[in-house]
Amino acid sequence: MNARLNLFTNPVTTKSLKHFITASKVVDGSTLPAATQELVKIRASQINGCGFCTDMHTKDAAHAGETSIRLNLVAAWREATVFTDAERAALELAEQGTRIADAAGGVTDEAWANAAKHYDEEQLGALVSLIAIINAYNRVNVITQQPAGDYQPGQFA
Repeated sequence: MNARLNLFTNPVTTKSLKHFITASKVVDGSTLPAATQELVKIRASQINGCGFCTDMHTKDAAHAGETSIRLNLVAAWREATVFTDAERAALELAEQGTRIADAAGGVTDEAWANAAKHYDEEQLGALVSLIAIINAYNRVNVITQQPAGDYQPGQFA
């Protein structure tokens, strides 16, 4: 499978992605736990059908020490016992924030209140930003059909 567009040679996408990367670094530098960040990126990418990002973030998470059991259960997190209450709240917020078009009300007050029980204002800002950023990455990759499977951990560091 070949991508429809080379994101790294196209002058517009190259400039746009630099801004995505800058925004991502702000979230990376926040106090939101790195493991939670990866779980959120994986779940949003699964929902959006973004193979490229799912490949990248599962490999990055595994490289950082995440267990295969937890990675394999992200898609079924509601039934899994391996996630903390805080992680579950972040995954719920990520799902609702990713499925905005599917839900007339957007993110529910209940999901927001649950996240707010586990995360402070900085971390909530990081979660909101992260959900928006990963959804943007997913859309770019899905639209251009970026192939998945060849990513190496740290490839874009």
